[in-house]
Order: sequence, then C-alpha cells, then structure tokens
Amino acid sequence: MFKYTLDNKRYHTFNYFLRNKFNSKVFKIPLDAGASCPNKQTGGCIYCKDNSKANITDNTLGLEKQYLTEVEVLSKKWPKAKHIVYFQTGSNTSLDLNLLKKYCDSFLKYPEVVGISIATRPDCISDECYKYLQELNQKTFLTIELGLQSSNNNTLNFINRGHDSEAFKEAVIRLHTLNIFVVAHIINGLPYETKEDMLNTIKFLNELHIDGIKIHMLHVLKNTKLAQIYEENNFSILSKEEYIDIVISQLELLDPTIVIERITGDPIKEDLITPTWLEKKFVLLNDIDKEMVKRNTYQGKKTVSS
Repeated sequence: MFKYTLDNKRYHTFNYFLRNKFNSKVFKIPLDAGASCPNKQTGGCIYCKDNSKANITDNTLGLEKQYLTEVEVLSKKWPKAKHIVYFQTGSNTSLDLNLLKKYCDSFLKYPEVVGISIATRPDCISDECYKYLQELNQKTFLTIELGLQSSNNNTLNFINRGHDSEAFKEAVIRLHTLNIFVVAHIINGLPYETKEDMLNTIKFLNELHIDGIKIHMLHVLKNTKLAQIYEENNFSILSKEEYIDIVISQLELLDPTIVIERITGDPIKEDLITPTWLEKKFVLLNDIDKEMVKRNTYQGKKTVSS
C-alpha cells in the first residue's frame, strides 16, 4: 500500500496529511470574502465566468455567518472535527490589506480553527502583504493557494492568464522563504496543450518543491471567452480516458511528499457546456483508483525509481 494514505489510495491524500498533522479529522470551509481579480481589468482568464457559483452555502451572508452556517452542516457528520478556513473566491490578496487582516484575524478566536487557506494569484501579493502573511503563519497553519494552470508560457498567454511561469516561481520561492505552505492549481486539457506539456508542468512543480497541488480538468462554461473559442474552433477536449491516463502519468512523476488536495474539479451543472463526464465526480475518482491498481502504479513511482 502507498505510504501517504489512509484510504487505500495510491497518492498522497489530503486526508492523510491533515490527520497526521492535527491528529484529527479536519475539513476546509470555503468562504467568499468578496475579492475580485485584478486580471479582469484585461479581460480575465478565458475560462473564467463572472458571477460563477461556488460550493459556498450562501455568499450573501457575512464571513463569520458563512463559516458558522457551513460548520452547522458539517458538524452533524464530524462533530469533533477541526477546521481550516478557506478564502476561496477571487484573488484574496488583492483585497485591501487592512480588510484582509480583519477577515483572517477574526477566525483566530475559534479554537477549532487550526488553519487558514488563502486563494490568490502569484502576481498580486504586495511586499506589505508578504509581511502580514509571515505574521499570520506564526499564529496558525497558513496555506497560500496559487493559480499556475500551466508552466507553458505560450499557453498562459493564450488563456490570458496575465502572468508567466517565472512570476509563479518567484512567488513560491518567496513564500517558502517565509516557511509558508504553498498549493499549486493546474488545469489539464487547456487548448492545444499536449500530454508532454502537462507532464512538464509537473516537472516544473517538482523543481519548486511545491507542498500541495490541485489538479483540474478544463471545463467549458457558458458565457465565457473559452465558450466562444470552442464554438468557433471546436478545439479538442480530453476524453475521460485521456484525462485518467494523463493524471496517472502526472502522479507517477510527482514527488510523493507533495499533497494531492484534488484530482478533479466540480463544475456547476447548469453552467457546463463540456465535458459532461465531469458531472460524475465520484465515478471519475473511482476509475482513476482502479486504473492505478491495474497499472500497479503510484505517486512518485517514476521519480523515486529515476
């Protein structure tokens, strides 16, 4: 059995990491702090949908009310669990720094909150913000989630990402200097990328000694620039079988100490144009597990043996 799992998985599960770190069940509670994204000033990423729904109970509520509402639901199943507050929506370090401090510090009073996770972009963390993140990391387990999507700069330019891979590298190095846990977000199946491109992204993250990763499959949403491009050019979308093959190949290359926070996304059904196979998330996860058993493979197999 693979070393870093409690679930008979063949990759380093987030559940394993959290239980070993906190000796408890831990769940992340997604919040919407009303952060926007500076990249929207230049049109935004082509796959991004304005006002897209997220897996947040009610983002019209205040932050602490969002938190308490979610806790009430999850505590029915895990009454003694600990929590990580997750500022999920938008690029949260683009918020006014005093406001960000107020939001984050407000959750430090809850004894069951053992960590804070902040989603953002590598190009919108100011020097002052880095200083605050260093302070916050000394008070709680801090995670910074950075969108990379691809290490291929031609791809980043095509999707109007607004930064290159060097900007991501610089942010990771600076955060690691502050001993902050960094999770990278990547997207498989971006237009015109090859399997080699997607594997190169994993090699890039290995070189940066990233702490965690979220792997997503590209999905085309209604009312996005990507949807327009797809309608006009009908670029190739990965099949479920292709996605499974690529994810497993990525896991084989990935350093086994890197935590896998997710290996598929959660598109909103009413927004989704394609691929519709993403709607059956647990079928996909099970198929990945089965194929890894069939291939007798695991995370880091090719890295460890090389």
